[in-house]
Amino acid sequence: MSGGRIVVAGLTKQYKELRAVDNLSFNVEPGRITGFLGPNGAGKTTTLRMLLGLVKPTAGTATLDGQRYADLKDPLRHVGAVLEASSAHKGRSGINQLRVICAAAGLPRGRADEVLALVGLTPAAKRKFKGYSLGMRQRLGIAAAMLGDPRVLILDEPANGLDPEGIRWMRDLLKGLAAEGRTVLVSSHLLSEMELLADDLVIIAAGKLIRQGPLAEVMDSMGDIGTVRVRTPQAEAFAKQLTEQGATVTPAEGGLLRVSGLDAPAVGRAALAGQVELHELTTERPDLERVFLELTAGKAGIR
Repeated sequence: MSGGRIVVAGLTKQYKELRAVDNLSFNVEPGRITGFLGPNGAGKTTTLRMLLGLVKPTAGTATLDGQRYADLKDPLRHVGAVLEASSAHKGRSGINQLRVICAAAGLPRGRADEVLALVGLTPAAKRKFKGYSLGMRQRLGIAAAMLGDPRVLILDEPANGLDPEGIRWMRDLLKGLAAEGRTVLVSSHLLSEMELLADDLVIIAAGKLIRQGPLAEVMDSMGDIGTVRVRTPQAEAFAKQLTEQGATVTPAEGGLLRVSGLDAPAVGRAALAGQVELHELTTERPDLERVFLELTAGKAGIR
């Protein structure tokens, strides 16, 4: 299966005095999982809603495989989306909810059973929706999104309400779908999970693009915020020596120092010059949370 490329070009949404999305442009490629990140109020959900034709842009375009969502024929077969935890008639069972969608979209009735199995809800197929946990509702929402076997998946906070086992299941599912060539765009606040999940990142703040690119490139671009871990029985004296060389040193227990402002080779040379015994010398690479906070510092908008 070949996915559809998502292209956002100059997308802008103005609400009276508030510009929720500001000249935003990015691409989402098939066969990859793209993480869509931003602080609260960054404009992520507004962007996704414009992409799905639920909100009209003030300017710019958002297309799926070259077409606006509103122009797609049989959109359920092209795009599957979950913008919030699945909603359904509280007295209707999970399987019946999916069968109703199948009937409305002209899909085979048996497709409901297939996607319910895909998301691991077959044992709860006949349970009423009102008895579903938030995590089960998320799974049902993904099942509904997959009914048309779409080439593009757009998911807003899909791991919300899932326990650790459910989050791992979600990761494996999305990686498998991307491996089939589908385009997967995921918005999430779970940065540690996104670091494991995403191939590419799009980071926005206050409606504007902050950074985009492959995960590894975004992480490497912020390498200067990494620190050097040093462990030595001469921690106090060595900390003073490094500080005199312009480094920032944060002591911890057990003779551990965290050093910024000098890289590991420079710290090693300083230890050699001062005849300092080292038990550990490693570079701590920043995690996605730290990179994200550095990139968006002071840029979060209130929406």
